[in-house]
Amino acid sequence: MTQNTRHKLVDASRTIARVAMGEAYADLVIQNGTLVNVHSGELLENMDVAVAAGRIAYVGKADHTIGAQTVVIDAAGKYISPGLLDGHMHVESTMLSVTEFSKAGLAKGTTGIFMDPHEIANVFGAEGVRLMHEEGQQLPLKVFTTFPSCVPATDDLEDAGASLAVDDIKEGMTWDNVVGLGEVMNFPGVVYGDPKMCGEIAETIKHGKTVTGHFPSDDDRMLQAYIASGVTSDHETITREQGLHKVRMGMHLMIREGSAWHDVKEVIKVVTEDKVSTDNISLVTDDVNPQTLVEKGHINHVVRRAIEEGVDPVTAIQMATINVARYFKLEQDLGSIAPGKCADILLIDDIRKVEPSTVITDGQVVYDQGVFRVEFPTFIYPEHIRNSMNVKRELTAEDFKLASRGQRDKTQVNVIRVIENSARTEKMQAMLQVEQGIIQPDAKQDIIRLACIERHHGTGQISLAFAHGFQVKTGAVASTVAHDSHNLLVMGIDEQDMSFAANELVRMGGGTIVVENGKVLAQVPLTIAGLMSDKSLLEVVDEVTQLDQAWKQIGCSLNAPFMTFSLIALPVIPEIRITNRGLADVTAFKLIDVEIV
Repeated sequence: MTQNTRHKLVDASRTIARVAMGEAYADLVIQNGTLVNVHSGELLENMDVAVAAGRIAYVGKADHTIGAQTVVIDAAGKYISPGLLDGHMHVESTMLSVTEFSKAGLAKGTTGIFMDPHEIANVFGAEGVRLMHEEGQQLPLKVFTTFPSCVPATDDLEDAGASLAVDDIKEGMTWDNVVGLGEVMNFPGVVYGDPKMCGEIAETIKHGKTVTGHFPSDDDRMLQAYIASGVTSDHETITREQGLHKVRMGMHLMIREGSAWHDVKEVIKVVTEDKVSTDNISLVTDDVNPQTLVEKGHINHVVRRAIEEGVDPVTAIQMATINVARYFKLEQDLGSIAPGKCADILLIDDIRKVEPSTVITDGQVVYDQGVFRVEFPTFIYPEHIRNSMNVKRELTAEDFKLASRGQRDKTQVNVIRVIENSARTEKMQAMLQVEQGIIQPDAKQDIIRLACIERHHGTGQISLAFAHGFQVKTGAVASTVAHDSHNLLVMGIDEQDMSFAANELVRMGGGTIVVENGKVLAQVPLTIAGLMSDKSLLEVVDEVTQLDQAWKQIGCSLNAPFMTFSLIALPVIPEIRITNRGLADVTAFKLIDVEIV
């Protein structure tokens, strides 16, 4: 049963009411399980769940709903849980198409996602959003979209492939299953009355939909002005104190655990130590890579992490089910096992491990004992979406040499310092050698070359800077996954390898690559907008595993280094970033010089 054949409650209500009364028989009955009741916070033993027309008709002893054609599943010894919901994620970060991601997510118990496709929006605008949204509507996974709000992420610091205006958001709010506005990253614009930001928020509120947020600041006045402007959630919280204050201010707190950002351990203390009500708290992934999906899971991994930190299992499941549904005003359909709700159900052996043995969506078994029981449709992206590289010319080693403006043999420079397992960076200074007028990298100091090349409009624009924290000792890396404008990022010690890596990515249509001494060590072609692969989950996992090993081979031991690298161009999270226009001081919201003269 796909989105196109799902029954709305208004159409199914008489059918499921008759089943509840015993006047008609259920299509499916799950018997003898322990129900995870996210309404009452209880575990109820020896419960049945009857399903008809893709919705739940009866919860309790359901013998009276079983007929000759009813499919009966014995859930003795298992927990019957609502399907899990991820309230904020970017499918593009998985490097998979929406269809391939849905397979990975469903196998881990995710039955619904609220995606913000602002990565593809920065490359192809509203057309890219529409294509990903349409792909999601034909799947057994429920795919809801929050329409991207900040494209480009900033107007003055970078150049994206496309832009979205208030009229785009106004039109997007009319699409079925667009449920709100994507994370409003330009919080200064909101606070100080930027017409575009305020107009987007106003259109969303007019349509009765949810405005999701992004607030990585400790400025309380700005926070409260941000909330007062209509933004109602945040997933950028990294400390217990921030989380507690946001909950107290009525903000929906999204606690994030992705592949590279591990916030649960600290922020969940608002639950385990401060004992606040969890009604307005949810668990999200934001960004996960394909390895994490296979090795650890999806939103079930975040639920498990919360349990490991001391959260009651039922409470943890509430934060990935009913709380998410309520936040997006979809609690009539989603988030719990109760009469009238969509029959999105998991059978779980161990409630503390949250690994489903059976996954049911809309009353249909889609995954059971490691095997998918449904076919997934094929979605083909147009050729121009698969041909997104528009770099002006072939790049040379000279393009990656930063000339000093002085006449000295040493010079001081501003450097981007990355932080492992964090989306944030820090601004630092370093003294570097100057040889024949060119500022040199210094592997001993872990200061390496960094470049951002405009790849959407063929302008030929290249900015150069330096990075610290990757521990790269040789070779080069490059990526067209470069949040949020997704220009071409290149980093390394050797400028010959940097040009080789960049040209190889252009040739293969985008992706991410590691090279050394003019040879490719590993690559992940991402032909859909330079962001997503058209290959299967397992093929991409194999490629990403080789990529991870190649990063280690050139000296980097960071966790998920390619994800940390992909954020080094994001000028909406403090403190300092590179964009195609230059080095951006995010705290001051302006471009600064690399060389300190």
